[in-house]
Amino acid sequence: MREPFIQDAVFAPREDLDRLQRNALIAGALGVGATAIGYFAGGGGVAFYRAYLVGWLWTVAIALGLFALNMIQHISGGDWGVVMRRVMEASGRTLPFFIVAGLPLAFGLEHLYSWVNPEVGPDGAYVDALLEHKRAYLNSSAFLTRALVYFAGWTVIAYTLSYWSNRHDETGNESYKVNMQRLSAGGMVFYVLSTTLAAVDWIMSLDPHWFSSLFGFAFVAGQALSACAFIVPMMLFLSTRQPMDKVVTSKHFHDYGKLTLAGIMVWAYFMISQYLIIWSGNLPEEITWYIDRSSNGWQTLSVMLIVCHFALPFLILLSADLKKRGKLLVLVSVWILVMRWLDFYWQSAPSLTDEAAFHWLNLTVPVGLGGFWLALLISQFKTRNLVPVRDSDLEEILAHG
Repeated sequence: MREPFIQDAVFAPREDLDRLQRNALIAGALGVGATAIGYFAGGGGVAFYRAYLVGWLWTVAIALGLFALNMIQHISGGDWGVVMRRVMEASGRTLPFFIVAGLPLAFGLEHLYSWVNPEVGPDGAYVDALLEHKRAYLNSSAFLTRALVYFAGWTVIAYTLSYWSNRHDETGNESYKVNMQRLSAGGMVFYVLSTTLAAVDWIMSLDPHWFSSLFGFAFVAGQALSACAFIVPMMLFLSTRQPMDKVVTSKHFHDYGKLTLAGIMVWAYFMISQYLIIWSGNLPEEITWYIDRSSNGWQTLSVMLIVCHFALPFLILLSADLKKRGKLLVLVSVWILVMRWLDFYWQSAPSLTDEAAFHWLNLTVPVGLGGFWLALLISQFKTRNLVPVRDSDLEEILAHG
C-alpha cells in the first residue's frame, strides 16, 4: 500500500514546473516573434491569417477538450479523471487567453471570410443570393458577439467548477461534488451546442455555400481527441515527480490510451459518416467541399489523414501493452497532436487557396500560441493541490495503487 497523503500539503513539484514553464515561455516568445516578422514581411496577407486561424483552432481544441473531459468526469466518475482533474480544471481557467489570442483574427476577418465584404448590387442586396439569405447570421458583429458568448459561457462554467472543487478540497463538504455534477450535466449541453455553432462560424463559414449537419459533431469529437492526446505527455511529466508518482500508475495510462483510441474512433465515425452522406446525396452545393480537397495537391493531405490520423494510431493503440507504457504512449500522442493540426489545416486552407502550399508561418503560429498557453496552464498548477486530496475516490486509488 502506498503511503498516505497529508491533506494540508500542496503537492506541486514547483522547481520542475518552473523549468517547464520557462521553456514554454521561451518557445512561445520565439514563435510569436517569428510570426510577427512573417506578418510584417508579408504585408499581413492571407498566408498569415490562414496560418494563424489553424494554429489558434489547434490550441483552442486542446483547452476546450480538457474542459469538456472535466465535465464528463464529474458526471461519470472514474479513477482516470480524479488524478488528472487539476490539469483539466487549469485548462478551463486558461480559456480567456484565447479571446486575447484571437484578436488578430477579429481584426482580419475580411482576409478569411468572403461574407465580410461581399459584392453588393444597386439595390443594396448581396449579388450572391445565398449570402443575402444568410446576411442576418453571417456578419462581423454577429460573428464576434457569438464568439464572446461562447467563451463567456465556457469560462463561467469552468471557473465555477474550479471554485467548487477548491472549496471541496478545503472543507470536504460533499455538497460541492453534487453541485459540480449537476453543473457539468447542464454545462455539457451548452458546450456541445455552442461548440457546434462555433464550428459553423470558425471553419464552415470559410466556404459559406457549403453545409454539413455532422460537421459540428466531428469538431467536438476532434477536441476530445486533442485533449486525450495532450494529457498523456503532461501526466507522464507529472507522474515521474513527487507527489504524483504516488498516484499515477500504468493503469491510468492504460485508461488514457483507451480514451484516445475511443476518441479516434468517434472522430473517424463522424468524418466517414459525413463523407458517405454527402457522397450518396451527390448534390452540387455539398460535394464541392470534397472536390476541392481531392485535387491541386490536397488529395495527398486527404490520404495522409486517412492513414496517419486514423489507421496508423488506431492499429497501434489496439495494443494493451503499449497503452500501459507511458513513454511509448507519449510518442503516439504527440503524433496524434500533429495530425490534429493537419486536420485543421485540411479543413481550413483549401477554402482559402486553390493550390496546396506550406508556409513557414504554419509552424511558428502553433509554437507561439501553444508555448504561451502551456506556460499559462502550468502557472495554474501552482495555485492549488495537484490532486483533489479530499476526494473519496482518491483514497481508493491509493489503497489499490
